[in-house]
Amino acid sequence: MKLVVSPPALAELHDAAAFYTLKANIDLGLAFVTEFERTVNLVLASPLLGGEFRGTRRQYYLRRFPYSIIYQVTVEELRILAVAHHRRRPGYWSGRK
Repeated sequence: MKLVVSPPALAELHDAAAFYTLKANIDLGLAFVTEFERTVNLVLASPLLGGEFRGTRRQYYLRRFPYSIIYQVTVEELRILAVAHHRRRPGYWSGRK
């Protein structure tokens, strides 16, 4: 299965990692990216692992950080639509494909 991270989701990943790096330290920023990678690898191995969320989308929570990945699964790919903070603008990403 092919992994596709949408440009807005990639920007959210970079923004969150930069936030943790600036507000705490480089280790926390790197820990965020590492947790994102761990979560994506889990979901790639078992695409239905995340709970159904808003129609055909699924959601899987990152450990230790208040973020989830929002993704869609097709026969050919797993598409990350958002790296969504749990308390910021709920559903802002709903128009993404």
